Amino acid sequence: MKNTISNGIITLSADGHGAELRSLIFGGKEYLWQAGDAWKRTAPILFPFICSPEGGKYQIDGKEYKMPGNHGFARDMDFETISAQGSLCYKLTSDENTMAVYPFDFELYVTYELDGSTVKVKNTVRNTGSRTMYFYLGGHPAFNCPLSDGTEFDDWYVEYERPETIIQVWNGTRTIIENSSRLPLTRGLFDNDVVMKDAPASKSISLRSDKSDRFVILDYPDSKCIAVWSPTGNDEARFVCLEPWTSVPVYCDDIQPELSRKEHAISLGAGESYDYTYCITVG
Repeated sequence: MKNTISNGIITLSADGHGAELRSLIFGGKEYLWQAGDAWKRTAPILFPFICSPEGGKYQIDGKEYKMPGNHGFARDMDFETISAQGSLCYKLTSDENTMAVYPFDFELYVTYELDGSTVKVKNTVRNTGSRTMYFYLGGHPAFNCPLSDGTEFDDWYVEYERPETIIQVWNGTRTIIENSSRLPLTRGLFDNDVVMKDAPASKSISLRSDKSDRFVILDYPDSKCIAVWSPTGNDEARFVCLEPWTSVPVYCDDIQPELSRKEHAISLGAGESYDYTYCITVG
């Protein structure tokens, strides 16, 4: 079921299925990719994994488990709607289906709040069990690109708040940018999949064009990794994802199969909560 809120500046819609942001309208313009053959999602929640371990397999206390899909299971589950007025809040509670692939008791809350032309996205994980739980968490919003008529995909670029050096190690080593804040968008940029920056100096990233006044700014104060992605070589993929992640993906920790020993997994004690927030501003 979809819910919609508006503050007279932006109108936001989200779906209880996956607690997924579905629409973000400003000035009569839709800023979010509306799903399609090039990618059938819009802004999935990544939990309890970012990407997947090798073969989807990992261990808890020496017992092997297999995550059935990429990026965990939250994006494919029905959340309970907690609030649909003023702000939107959804809750996912562990059950026998989640326990079969991820043996921890939890509650996951996803909240969307409006402030001017900004959307505050807050994810809260609560450990409702009696032992420490471990997880990864992230966002995956896809923004229309181009955002303005008369421009093309490669008229746009991603701009980091501060100069960054991004070296991609995948089928060889490739330097994406070196001490630069601008990442030009091309179809070939994603030939080796996602472009991610571990431990970024920047706390915000934006989608811009020198041929347009429209923009998207993503602020991610608590993220230890920021990723940019679009399907490679597909001109029908008229979007780019700006993805705030708690850390590098789980596959970067594949050297250790035990989840509790994976370097970048978040540790959350029994009865504790973890908040992860990022903001989307459109113009």
